[in-house]
Amino acid sequence: MPIQWYPGHMTSARKKAAETMANIDVVIEVLDARLPEASGNPLITELRNFRQRPCLKLLNKADLADPVATKAWLAFFNAQKNVKAVAISAKKASDVARLPALCQSLAPHRDDNFKPLRIMIMGIPNVGKSTLLNALVKRKVAAVGDEPAVTKSQQRIALTPRLTLVDTPGLMWPKIEIDSDGYMLAICHAIGRNAVIDEDVATHLAGILLAHYPEALTARYGLKLEGLDAPGVLEGIARKRGCIIKGRGGELDLEKAAMQFLTEYRGGTLGRISLETPETRRAMLAELASQHVETPAE
Repeated sequence: MPIQWYPGHMTSARKKAAETMANIDVVIEVLDARLPEASGNPLITELRNFRQRPCLKLLNKADLADPVATKAWLAFFNAQKNVKAVAISAKKASDVARLPALCQSLAPHRDDNFKPLRIMIMGIPNVGKSTLLNALVKRKVAAVGDEPAVTKSQQRIALTPRLTLVDTPGLMWPKIEIDSDGYMLAICHAIGRNAVIDEDVATHLAGILLAHYPEALTARYGLKLEGLDAPGVLEGIARKRGCIIKGRGGELDLEKAAMQFLTEYRGGTLGRISLETPETRRAMLAELASQHVETPAE
């Protein structure tokens, strides 16, 4: 079942973001390093291209992503016009300390007390924008939570006389065109749980790991993967973890197993695992095109 999630407050957040964009110099777009393209909001690209604003793409949570995949994504984004991309962990002070200078390099004309550099932080929910903002300001100015869409309004902060930050709410787009993107976003908890079925999301994750990181399943859960499909992996995890519904004759509690599996992936317990690479993305788009499915342009 396709996943869609667009809470009502995001319509007004988009309008406000479009208004603010007119008066900023550089957009920081925070992406999830495990799914950099799927976590990129096409509305943000549309808004900044309309205003011709340069973009610093931050592949956040890089400590959770496959470093080989991250290297490929950095090359992919840095080949784009008006874009600079870096991989960071917003929890690492030395990574965050680099960002003002990187933004300055994208707008060298804004570098004095009379023309302070104006930066807008944007991204989808739960990619680490609030953690990043708090690290930049070096104090808690934004609420940080494990649930997506914690921040619901903009705030403007003068970091120095020469640098102003505008923090924006996590912004989704009205319709997720590619079904697998919806599942990857749900895997990384960028979509509210009320919009998803955990068992389906965990099964999608199992399929990705079977195809690209089977050793992670073997190492963590001791599964013998020969002959197993994605639903079989989730059933195997349920058995290994003793997820049984009481009074149901040994029936597996797949919902409980799904939550354990997703929580361990999100926390990095399974290792550094990326859900997509430029190569797998190209292959997926080519397959959709061959099926005559309309997809958004890269």
